[in-house]
Amino acid sequence: MKLKLDNTPLASIKTGCLVIGVTDGGDLSSAARAIDEASAGSITQLIGSGDIDTGLAKTTFLHGIPGLSTQRVLVAGFGKPEKLNLARFDRGCLAAGSALRNHPLTDCHVCIHDLEIAGAGLEQRLKQAAVAIHRANYYYSATKPRTDDSPAPLQSASFRGEAALESTLRTAEAFATGFEKAKILGDLPPNICTPAYLAQEAVGIARQYDRVELEVLEEPEMAKLGMDALLGVSRGSANRARLIVLQYSGGKAEQSPVVLIGKGVTFDSGGLSLKSGENMMQMKFDMCGAAGVLGAFVACAKLQMNLNVICIVAAVENMPDGDAYRPGDVITSMSGKTIEVLNTDAEGRLVLCDAITYSEKYNPDVIIDVATLTGACVVALGHHATGLFSNDDDLANDLLAAGNASVDRAWRLPLWEEYQSQLDSPFADMKNVGGMPAGVLTAACFLSRFAEEQKWAHLDVAGSAWKWGSDEGASGRPVGLLAQYLLERSNQNDSR
Repeated sequence: MKLKLDNTPLASIKTGCLVIGVTDGGDLSSAARAIDEASAGSITQLIGSGDIDTGLAKTTFLHGIPGLSTQRVLVAGFGKPEKLNLARFDRGCLAAGSALRNHPLTDCHVCIHDLEIAGAGLEQRLKQAAVAIHRANYYYSATKPRTDDSPAPLQSASFRGEAALESTLRTAEAFATGFEKAKILGDLPPNICTPAYLAQEAVGIARQYDRVELEVLEEPEMAKLGMDALLGVSRGSANRARLIVLQYSGGKAEQSPVVLIGKGVTFDSGGLSLKSGENMMQMKFDMCGAAGVLGAFVACAKLQMNLNVICIVAAVENMPDGDAYRPGDVITSMSGKTIEVLNTDAEGRLVLCDAITYSEKYNPDVIIDVATLTGACVVALGHHATGLFSNDDDLANDLLAAGNASVDRAWRLPLWEEYQSQLDSPFADMKNVGGMPAGVLTAACFLSRFAEEQKWAHLDVAGSAWKWGSDEGASGRPVGLLAQYLLERSNQNDSR
């Protein structure tokens, strides 16, 4: 979908649909007031009669409003004005986007970012609205083509605003492109989205964007490096593992990069510690950490940010066969640390630990790994917040702030020394599971042992990357959080 600015007077603009926002009992926004005045008070009358629902995330289509060049207006409700914050604004924008998506429209003109929100300026509101409308316009068609009677996605959306906002809209477009990349990769079935497929996606990214280089390590090369933890997970699969390394060089040559590492388990059967059928059928989403870092990398490259970024995807499939790794095995990671495998379904940390060790060759400023790592994170935080762990307070605070600014929020959980003892093993340096108590914390503790000399953060997106048991598909998160974090760093570099 193309995004553009248009400051044509609302009464005369020609579009498939005008989109305005209203609140409960509040003063009309500038756009709603302009339409109200052009139509002899139609908006005020319809709100008063109850024909327009102003509640949060409620939408109402109006047709044939007098005084307008367009025949259709979508009114999006945002609830009580005193409660309106950026998160509630995002909910209202997504609801408006969904209504547009499910209507036979090819274009629209959006004005909802003129609603006032305490602490959020016009640029931030425009960016959030544009990203939300674009996200809601997503349509999966890779294996289910659109039928003749299903509404086609919007082809373009214009937003009310002066030319000075052009850079904000381009930022929104880049974020939205990143979300779209992450969503389609997450939604693809595992017979298509294999480790080799992810490698080919990386080839496409490297060809499409300037300043991007690609290296793909195959299993023999990883074996020479001693990545026996990652390769142990892959042993039972007919689809060979890949370590995918995308490098974006937008900063100075001497600038240490930000390293993003994604867990790319393209299907997780649990290995010999076999999952239940109900849980296993969702495990195409176990590569959403990889999808998230690839999406953020695309946003970074599209905007040509002023920083260096390394994106590493550890792509494997976890399957059971006669050569699969077993509970009770002791494997040696690339770092030289030994790991007693007690559960082959705790495979993501084994994949990530070797990727973290490998990333140290780039002398990173920070390392951020992203993974659908634990069901325990879903129990703890549900589907709204990403679990955040870090050994550096400044990095953690920056990531939390980026999540709040992009409404892709995270919550920091403890990484205390007391939890480390649950990983103690009499047969190896550590076990790969710490038992039922605090499972999301001990998984992070495991990874922290491979990043002791680095500024490191871990994002557990098991609850936020998709909604368990629903048919909504991948969310694209945490593209918003990561892209905002990278953008803030790029802006800091610009100001130096």
